[in-house]
Parts: sequence; structure tokens; C-alpha cells
Amino acid sequence: MASLPTKEPKTLISCKTALEEKTQELELLQRITESISSNLDLGVVLKEIVALVVEKSNADACLVYLVNESKDALVLQASKIPHPKLIGQIRVELGEGITGWVAKERRPVAISENAEEDPRFKSFQHLPEDRYQAFLSVPVISKEEMIGVFNIQYKSPHEHSQEDIRLLSTIAHQVGNAIGNARLYDEMKRKAMQVDTLSRVSSTITSDRYIEEVLNLIVSMTAGMMGSKICSIMLLDKKQGELKIVATQSLSEEYRRKANVKIGESISGRTVQEKQPISVLDVKTHPLYHFPELAKKEGLVSLLSVPMMIKSRVVGVLNSYTSKKHIFSQEEIALLQGVTNQAAVAMENTSLSEQSSAMQEALETRKTVERAKGILMKQAKISEEEAFRLIQRQSMNNRKTMREVADAVILSAKISRR
Repeated sequence: MASLPTKEPKTLISCKTALEEKTQELELLQRITESISSNLDLGVVLKEIVALVVEKSNADACLVYLVNESKDALVLQASKIPHPKLIGQIRVELGEGITGWVAKERRPVAISENAEEDPRFKSFQHLPEDRYQAFLSVPVISKEEMIGVFNIQYKSPHEHSQEDIRLLSTIAHQVGNAIGNARLYDEMKRKAMQVDTLSRVSSTITSDRYIEEVLNLIVSMTAGMMGSKICSIMLLDKKQGELKIVATQSLSEEYRRKANVKIGESISGRTVQEKQPISVLDVKTHPLYHFPELAKKEGLVSLLSVPMMIKSRVVGVLNSYTSKKHIFSQEEIALLQGVTNQAAVAMENTSLSEQSSAMQEALETRKTVERAKGILMKQAKISEEEAFRLIQRQSMNNRKTMREVADAVILSAKISRR
């Protein structure tokens, strides 16, 4: 008689299920590790990790917020649903909303339903994810430093198990390491670009290019180095006491034609007056900035204005604008000061060259006039003073320079000798 198949014990089934879940988790973590190790571009890494987390958790939404440079707020950097106009724009203060609370307290939050009823909740009108029911948020920490916050959300109620929280926390930890590596990579690239830019600026100012071309090359290279929305050089007109734009990489004709700035007025004018770099977080709302409407139209936000100095004398300013709020570091200020110093050297060299040429021209003119005077004194038997007045009178009557009149006298004498 054939024996009937026996059912597997419940404990065995439970172990198999747990083993399958662990295997899936390991596969997920391995794929995340591969993604992190194969790409140092932070944007690409976050996009791939968001896709993997959504695939594993079956979540309806996944958002990644990272701490900004000033470490006082979180900024949305990646999401499952494409938000091209919101990425980099939505800002959450530490302690603000559930996301800000997680960052401040460094503890996860799991809400199974009606997330908007949580007293910590804050809604962003443009984010459809804020209408979702369930919410799981974990901090992203690397080397004890708060990096950001990872959120997954569900449209319908959803119970978050301890395993869900543990897995997302593990992923967040890996993301923290990825962010650290990506930022280190970005820092290395930025340093290399800075060195290259300073080298190219040095080469430019020692070239035979005209000063206008030199200044335009400097603002283009500086804009690339600083990631500037607009970079411009304004030179000082001492007689008028004004600053005027002479070089910018901006294609905006309205910006190029904007009114001159008086010394002591607006940000640039104050930079000249104080002979110190001035940084502004948002020019659109700063009381000293004279062109808020233009700033809104061109998308200008933060500004670093650095004086161009020749010894203790200011000859102009270099302005670097960003399209997002940015706190300029001391390193960035020193870097831009180095560029402006080289730009000032280029102008000084050009000025000295022009002065040298003018002095050479004056010396040659004097020699020619002296020679012409001698010829007139000999031919007309007149005094040196009379000869000089004769050349001067001919210059005025014929609207020619004294050099031209003297050359004509010398040429005439050569012809008469032949």
C-alpha cells in the first residue's frame, strides 16, 4: 500500500519563508552595492537605489532628502515619481515635518495610516506623495554625520514590520557611504578644475590677447569653475565714480545692459567701498541689491562679489551668481579672490604697456619736432622759438598733429636736397 505524502511542518515552512526573504534581502543589498561601486555620480546612484527600494518594498513612493552645505536643512534630491522642477528646490528645515524630525532626532518613524494626521506632518502642495497614507522614514548617517533622510510611502494603509525598518535602515547606511564617496569624488573633480582654471587664467593674462578678450575668457572660465549662473567683471570709472559691466559669459542682453552702479551703492558698489568680498544668500530679497526684478527674470539667487585690487587700489569687481541658494565657503572666496587678483594684474600690465607705448610715442614725436625745428631755423634763418611756433601754427591750421607737420618738414628738406 502506497504511503500518503506528508505535509511539511509549519516550522520548516516558516524557516523556508524566512530563508527566501533573507536571500531576497541579500540580493537587493548586493545589487545596491554593485550600483554604488560602479558609479560615482551621486544623481545616478540615488536614482538607481530608489528604483531598487521601490521594487523590493512595493512602495508607491520613495524620496531621498540630503542635508545641504550649511547643514541647517534637507533638500529633495531623488524620487520615484519624476519631479524635475522640485528636485533641488523643496527644502525642509531640521525638525520641520516628519522628515525634518527624523533628521534632527536621528530616529526612524513608521506610520501605518493617516500620515497627515501625525502632529509632525507638514504638507508640500506640489508633492502628490504627501497625500499617501503610510509613511516610513529613516535617517541616513555616515561616520556619525547626518547625511539625509530616506522616505518610502504607500497610498493605502500599510503595516511596517521591524524587518522593513531594519532593511531600509541598512540601505540608508549604504547610501550614506555612497554619498560620502560621491562627495569625495566631486571634491576631487572640483579641486582639479580649480587648479586647471587658475593655470589657464595665468596663461591667458600672459598672452598677447587684448584686455577685453582676456576679461571675457576669465569670466567664462570662472563661471565653469564656480558653477555660476552668471559671472561678470565690472570696472571702475573713477571720474564718474561708477562700475560698468565690461565682461560676462551671460547671453542675456538685459543683464549686459543693466545700469551702472555707483560706489557705495548696491552690492558691487559696497564691495568697492569696503574693499572686501561680500556674499549674499538671496539677491532678490536683499535691501542693497538694485535689480531684484532682473534677478527674478534671470533666475539669480546667491551672489559673491569680490574686489579687483592692485595693491590697495580697487579697479573693479568680479561677481559670481548661483541659480540656487548657496553659502560661499572661505575656500571659494579665496579662490575667487585669486582669480580677481590675476585679472587685476592683466589690467595693470595692459595699462603699463599702454603707458609705455604712449611714452615711446611722445619721445619719438619730440625727436622729430626737434629735427624739423633745426631744418626751419637753418632754411628760414629764424630762432628756435619761432621755428616751434611755426610748426605749432601749421598743426592747428591744418588740423594735423605736430608729429605729422614735423614729418612733412623733414620730407620736404630731403626732396629739396635731391
